[in-house]
Formats: sequence, structure tokens, C-alpha cells
Amino acid sequence: MSGLRDTDRDRYLACLLTPAARRGAVASLYAFNAEIARIRDIVREPLPGEVRLQYWRDLLAGAARGSTEANPIAASLLETVRHHNLPTAALVGMIDARVFDLYDDPMETTGMFEGYAGETAGALIQLASVVLDPEAAAGAATIAGHAGVAQAIAGSLLLMPTHRARGQIYLPLEILSATGLDREAFLAGEDRPRISAAIEAFAGHGIDHLRKAREAGPPAKSLMPVYLTVALAERTLLAAQKRGADLFGGALQQPQWRRQLRMLRAAIVGRF
Repeated sequence: MSGLRDTDRDRYLACLLTPAARRGAVASLYAFNAEIARIRDIVREPLPGEVRLQYWRDLLAGAARGSTEANPIAASLLETVRHHNLPTAALVGMIDARVFDLYDDPMETTGMFEGYAGETAGALIQLASVVLDPEAAAGAATIAGHAGVAQAIAGSLLLMPTHRARGQIYLPLEILSATGLDREAFLAGEDRPRISAAIEAFAGHGIDHLRKAREAGPPAKSLMPVYLTVALAERTLLAAQKRGADLFGGALQQPQWRRQLRMLRAAIVGRF
């Protein structure tokens, strides 16, 4: 879990509030997610990123070259998959979705973004739920799906300054078009009123999914550790609506101690 502390501190802290018997398995899923999510940050060209993603596909297919002992995240992931009988198709779906991250192609529609979110954040919630309580997880797919979209939108808003700096747009063109913008105008950052309107609409879409997740819940108590990081999404979404184009300046993230308190409160009250 020490590596997870550096690559995804919020999920690392959520793991500390996870039952000890399941903590390592959940952490292995989170560490795997962090590894494939940060590939764009550590490669300069798409091709090396594609190679890294293929390594994980081969690993899950049993075709990886060499021993997994040199890669503790890979070894831990395989053990978790085996011990908890996790569907490898969902993990491969997470990998395939991350191909989008390697390129600068825009999201065309909100439906496209929801599909991306479902295969990444949503799938991660559902897989970790299976580790915690397979029976309860089977009845929580709707909660996980909506929560995943809300969490993915919040994450995209947090990373928007980084994405914009390298020419990436996760905010769907469908929303940009509705506010009178295109990709180039958004990246240029000059039409602040329209940019603010687009960001407000995108954040509002996340708030709507968070509301739907809550209406479909609450999740079983046994699954609540998986939803602790989802509890951070609302504040991010609301803050983004208020800041609008000012989001390009960054500093949307709450201080770590506030995020920790919010997750702890969610764990105590059993609601995200």
C-alpha cells in the first residue's frame, strides 16, 4: 500500500478505513487503476503508452513475459483476481478505456464520457465492491454506475488545467457546442463567459449523476469503504460551478485534511 499512498492518496486513505481482511485486495485494484491512469503523465508519445497498456492486457491473459515478482502491483492484482474470482473482462475494459488518455481526441458526447466513466471509475467501484461483499455488490450496480460518472467528472474538473495545457479535453464537445464553443475556442481560454457556462453544465451533469446514485442507495454498510472517495465529488462539482473559467488557474482541490475529514464523516454516517 505504500506505493498507493504516493499515486492515489485519497484511495490510500480510504483503504485505511477498509476491513483489514479485504484491505490488501482493494488496495491492489486501486494501485492497478493508478498505474494505468498515470501512463499519459510518464510517456511523451502514445506508442510507449500503448505498450504499457498491452503489458497489463497480456498479464491478465496469462501471456505476460517474465515473472510478476519484479512487479508487486501485477503480482498482487493477479492474486486478487484469483482469490476473489474477479471478471478479467472488466479489468481489460478499464485498460482499453485508458487508450483515450494517450491521445488528444476530444470526447464527442456526454454519452461517450459516461461510457468512459463507466469503464474506469464505475468499474473500479464495482470490482472493489465484489471484493468486499459479492452479494451486496450484485445489487449495487446502479449506484456504482452513477457514482462512477460523478467521480469521473469531478476528477476531470480537478485535472482540467493539466489537460488543457497538453491540449486534451474531457468536457464533451456536445456541451461546448451548446454554449457556442468549439475545441479550439475552449483551449484558447478567451471567451470566459461561454467557458464558464460549459464548465457549469459539465459539473451540473456530475451533480445529476451524484443525485441519482444517492437516490439508488445508500449502499450496503459492507460496501461503504468503496464509496468514501465518492464523498469528495460533491464539493468539487459545486466549486467548479462557481469558479467557471477561473478553473483554468487550478487550486480547485481541497486541502488534504479536509478531504480526510469528509471521508471519515462519510464512513461514520454511512452515506456519501
